[in-house]
Order: sequence, then C-alpha cells, then structure tokens
Amino acid sequence: MKRITSSQNPLVARYRSIAHGEAADLLLLDGPHLVADALAAGIRLQQVAIAAEALGRPDLRAILSRLTEDRIETVTATQPVMAALSPVRSASAIVAIADRPAPGEARLYAGPAPLLLIVSDVQDPGNVGAIVRVAEAGGATGVVAAGSSADPFGWKALRGSMGSALRLPLAISEHADRAVAQARRRGCRIVATVPRGGRSLFDVDLTGALAVLIGGEGAGLSPAVVDAADLRVTVPMQPPVESLNAAVTAALIVYEARRQRNH
Repeated sequence: MKRITSSQNPLVARYRSIAHGEAADLLLLDGPHLVADALAAGIRLQQVAIAAEALGRPDLRAILSRLTEDRIETVTATQPVMAALSPVRSASAIVAIADRPAPGEARLYAGPAPLLLIVSDVQDPGNVGAIVRVAEAGGATGVVAAGSSADPFGWKALRGSMGSALRLPLAISEHADRAVAQARRRGCRIVATVPRGGRSLFDVDLTGALAVLIGGEGAGLSPAVVDAADLRVTVPMQPPVESLNAAVTAALIVYEARRQRNH
C-alpha cells in the first residue's frame, strides 16, 4: 500500500472537498463502523485511507481483508495526515470516499402500507441523521429531506445515522410541498406534526399508507405545509414544555405507528 506522509498531498484536498459537500455524487465515510456498513450494503468505495499505526487492530484487519478482496485502492497515512483527512475533532483510524447511493424514490413507498417521513427544514445534520436512524429502526420505509434540511449524506448526518442512511431509501426534495404531492399521488395520507392544537398522537390512526411531516428546529412546519395535510398531530407534553427535538418527535411517531401496525 502507498503511504501518505504529507498533508499537502492532493489526496487530502480531495477528502476535504467531499467533506465540505463539494462533490454531489460522492460521500465521505468516517470511522470503521461506517466503512464496514458501506461494504455490507454494497456501496462502491473508491478510495480508503487507514492510519498506519492502526493496521493491527482486529476490526481494521477485517475491513482491510475485504478491501483487498474487492481491489479497492487503499493507502496508509501518518497521524497528522489522518487528522487532515478526517473531519471529526479526534481523527478516525479509517476514512473512505464512496459513491453516493442511487436515489431511493421508488423504494420509499414499498409494501402495501408505506410509512414515509418527510423532514422539512431540519437544518441540524445530527438531527437528520438521528431521524434516518430511528426511521430504519422503527420500520419506516424511507425518509425525504425537504426544503433547507441538511443533506442526509453529509458526513455529520451519516455519523448520526450510524449507517442507516446507507441502507434506508432516502430522497432529497427542493420543496416540502413537492414531496407532499408525490406522497399523495402514491396514496399516502399526509400527517403534519404540530407542537400544539393537533389531535393527540395516541388518538389517531397511523395504519395504512402514511407520510409524516417533521418540521425544523424552532419554526417547525410552515403554515402552508400544515394546511396541506390531511391530519395534524401533537405529541402530548406536560407544561411548561412546549416542544420536542425533531428526532424525538420522529421517534415517537414511528414507534406509535409500529405499535398500531403490529397490534
């Protein structure tokens, strides 16, 4: 394997540009968990960098064996170079460049009763990643990141999803109303989550084909998006609490829907 010893190597600039979202068709995988998940999911890895001093780690040996078997270009790097390649504060022992998964629009509505989450203007990538993770865990069929939501394939969101973004069907929509219109054409009822004034989460029917709108931090869903929904749902909260984190709201909705569907 080639060894990279200088942070001025052109490879460093490439990793950094991908981390900054400057390559729309590529994503950055940071850490052994994400790299292993990408390999398991059949995501094509273009190039991998491993910390030279970590080559003996059992988890990395297993990954390296698979990289060798698949003939994926792999380099070793010194710790200062790994610190430049990895966008996290404490550099990971392995970082990879991979192809972005193909859009999952067709699979978003899989099965007779799809459960889709449409996240609108959720700008925190950690929240978007956590929503994708809980969507997969709770059995949702997919997630649409709409409006000004963070890119679910950005490195921060990928880490937040713990690999779920590499498996769950995802789509990106420039406008939430377009995502709503698409879901409605697919036969979904549209449910808008609102902090107050909606029907209690535990009093509504969440079976059947459903698209659930989750609003962004602070402002929540726009009035136009809420007005376009078939149903408004509120998570009951004890005062003086007035709102919940977007990922927490998504988790409660998904798992209540799962409970009803498995009842």
